[in-house]
Amino acid sequence: MIQHMKPLISFLLFLSLQTVSFGQNVEKTYLLVHGAWHGAWCWDKIVPLMEAKGYRVVAIDLPSHGADTTDASTVTFDDYVSKVTETAHRLEGKIILVGHSMGGTVISQAGEVLGKEKVDKLVYLDAFLPRDGESVSSLARMIESSLPVDSTRLTIGAGLIVGADGKTSTFKPEIADILFYNDCSQADREFAHERLSRQAFAPLGTPVSVSDGVYGAIPKYYILCTESKDLDKSILPTRVQCEKVLKIRSSHSPFFSKPKQLANMLMQL
Repeated sequence: MIQHMKPLISFLLFLSLQTVSFGQNVEKTYLLVHGAWHGAWCWDKIVPLMEAKGYRVVAIDLPSHGADTTDASTVTFDDYVSKVTETAHRLEGKIILVGHSMGGTVISQAGEVLGKEKVDKLVYLDAFLPRDGESVSSLARMIESSLPVDSTRLTIGAGLIVGADGKTSTFKPEIADILFYNDCSQADREFAHERLSRQAFAPLGTPVSVSDGVYGAIPKYYILCTESKDLDKSILPTRVQCEKVLKIRSSHSPFFSKPKQLANMLMQL
């Protein structure tokens, strides 16, 4: 009798282990932070893919982006960071902060504020990965200065439509298609065109204030988009210690063009 029950016992043990494993996913919480001109909408393909595997995933709109109606001309870098930290405090347990592009400086400063007791990992998706005192603008200038002179190469500046007050900009959709969405479908491009936000300049020029004891102690992971046309960010994870640098063959927007591959990468971290 006991001999006949062994296969059943083994099967029940297998099911229990699978339940435990799935339950552990629920304890893993990702907070997704978008880049300049974008919003939480850019993660629309990623969130359901990860939630289907049992992970908790929260994508937010930074102030003046997406559904947030804050006047962009008044927005500061601290406003961005506060939105992230306030959201993080409402989430139970430790979190994994994921920042795309400009969002890299935002999650860096948020990591410094929240500390390693709250932040399990910082994940940079083709993002600006700063040292203390650096900003999106200073890092972009550093990268630009390292590139060979090429008058035919499109830059971010070519896409800007600066507001009358000089404090904000919108982005030309046709330039976004070249610099951000070069491997994306027409449907995804049109989806983005309808949602691109006005971007405040102030958060881009504000340097982070981070320390080795806090920011430096949080494990960092970098996902490099090898087909990105906006800026080659491959130098950034060589300047700040990262546990691992992963590569995805995509434009600057793999959340559109390679959502399954990107979601799998994030879930493995």
